[in-house]
Amino acid sequence: MPTVSVGRDLLFEALGRTYTQDEFEELCFDFGIELDDVTTEKAIIRKEKHLKEDEDIGGDEEIIYKIDVPANRYDLLCLEGLVQSLRIFLGLDSVPSYTLADINQQSMLKMHVKPETSEIRPYVVCAVLRGITFNEARYNSFIDLQDKLHQNICRRRTLVAIGTHDLDTIEGPFTYEALPPSKIEFKPLKQVETFRADKLMEFYKSDMKLKKYLHIIEDSPVYPVIYDKNRRVLSLPPIINGAHSAISTKTKNVFIECTATDLTKAKIVLNTMVTMFSVYCERKFEVEPVEVIYSDGKSYICPELSPYDMEVSLTYINGIAGVTLEANKVAGLLNKMQLHAKQSVTKNDECFFTVSVPPTRSDVLHACDVAEDVAIAYGFNEIPKRKPSSIKPLPLNQFSDLIRMEIALSGYSEVLTWILCSYKENFAMLNRKDDKSTAVVIGNPRSADFEVARSSLMAGILKTVAHNKDHPKPIKIFEVGDVAVLDESKDVGARNQRRVAALYCGATSGFELIHGLVDRIMQVTGTPFVSPGDNTGYHIVRSDEPEFLSGRQASIIFKGQPIGTFGIVHPQVLDNFDIPDPCSFVELNLQSLL
Repeated sequence: MPTVSVGRDLLFEALGRTYTQDEFEELCFDFGIELDDVTTEKAIIRKEKHLKEDEDIGGDEEIIYKIDVPANRYDLLCLEGLVQSLRIFLGLDSVPSYTLADINQQSMLKMHVKPETSEIRPYVVCAVLRGITFNEARYNSFIDLQDKLHQNICRRRTLVAIGTHDLDTIEGPFTYEALPPSKIEFKPLKQVETFRADKLMEFYKSDMKLKKYLHIIEDSPVYPVIYDKNRRVLSLPPIINGAHSAISTKTKNVFIECTATDLTKAKIVLNTMVTMFSVYCERKFEVEPVEVIYSDGKSYICPELSPYDMEVSLTYINGIAGVTLEANKVAGLLNKMQLHAKQSVTKNDECFFTVSVPPTRSDVLHACDVAEDVAIAYGFNEIPKRKPSSIKPLPLNQFSDLIRMEIALSGYSEVLTWILCSYKENFAMLNRKDDKSTAVVIGNPRSADFEVARSSLMAGILKTVAHNKDHPKPIKIFEVGDVAVLDESKDVGARNQRRVAALYCGATSGFELIHGLVDRIMQVTGTPFVSPGDNTGYHIVRSDEPEFLSGRQASIIFKGQPIGTFGIVHPQVLDNFDIPDPCSFVELNLQSLL
């Protein structure tokens, strides 16, 4: 969970009263957040600089509250959002109505997007906060919210990067372009000399804060850049803003631009920035829109601050929350959570709510989110505890547990491995070739270790043996888990399949040992061994899978269909996983036995 640090006195002043620590902890619990730590500004500085507690560093001993907030509540990542939400929760304020400034489209600032940006960061959204009044605390909160969003929803600037500029120092219309780095030259923020973009990358490789963002665009033939009418650089996203348009406590008009690879997240980020700080504008809660125009003639006006409506039934809310509440009570609880609810009744006398979700609540995506807010506002401690009258496991899970027990009684130890693995482990290291019709490949993997969803349990089990090869032999392990296989008949293009796999590793590991385990699994499931052609049970036939030794492997045929393979693992596969001892292995589809 993200942690927000706020000054206690400033927080209490904004809330309109002083709380004891216990009282504030109780308020946080009631609202669904947590007071994680109470510290001081001096203590934080001492910790950062590794100083002793008795060393005097000067300044005031300001009390700092560190508050844990839900990861999807981006509106709570700053003091302004926390105060607004808590005051509405306490009934002190009503839900704000955010509006766009009433200006015609011709008078709006324009952001022209060049087609080359599609090669690197294709989207941009913008807005203006006019007549804003900053002081030191407000300015610091404004900058801190950007950092919090960059680390959270922006995924360290890979999805979205925020740029904020003093509008009085620049002139529209603006252009969003993508140019070779040698053609971009400007003075970056907090620097006194001008840099060319490629030289700037080298310069920031020694910067502890910015070097972790360089990889996002460093290897691209073009870099994204935003210019104003006079070709002054506003920013080189997602790395750094230009020094010319830097904001300060004296800034009165703020131009905000968010470049992105994900338009939906860019809109959420922009909405969060403008809704949190429009409270300091001369016209409270009013935001000036900007028109974004693409080279193909398409355009849109942002930000989008209109609330969207969601239909939710009273029966559904009560069922999820676990309480029986009247419609008026539910409407009041939703208002405490910033959700305006309008009641309606159908012909069948069923009560429904039309719930208006404001732009600050981007976390409300489904009716269950509305029900969760009702439960929070009602109080989790007030919901009566009850034991479900019947808890029945899914047949597949119940069957899997029984199989686990039987294999464990046969002397095997259970292991759990990742469902994601590297592409090489799933194919080449198992002597397999990718036919492009089996494995679910991750589009943008975080690392080379998690490139595909496994299509077999074999790689994970072999890796487990490789990491424990000094363990006394024999090593007898098994796993019951899901693999993912492509399936065009499913709406997501793939499906999970429950499998069981077991491995025997040791000097005496032979075909007959793993064959015995196969027979035991079939015996406990009530499946008889039959002759080929008899579809009432199972039999085995010779197979030719590349991961097994030729002539020492077999397919398991159940009611006429192959459901698995077992045999001696091929020496090349063992060498790929750096396993010195022979291994026998079985893997079969559990779902086919149900």
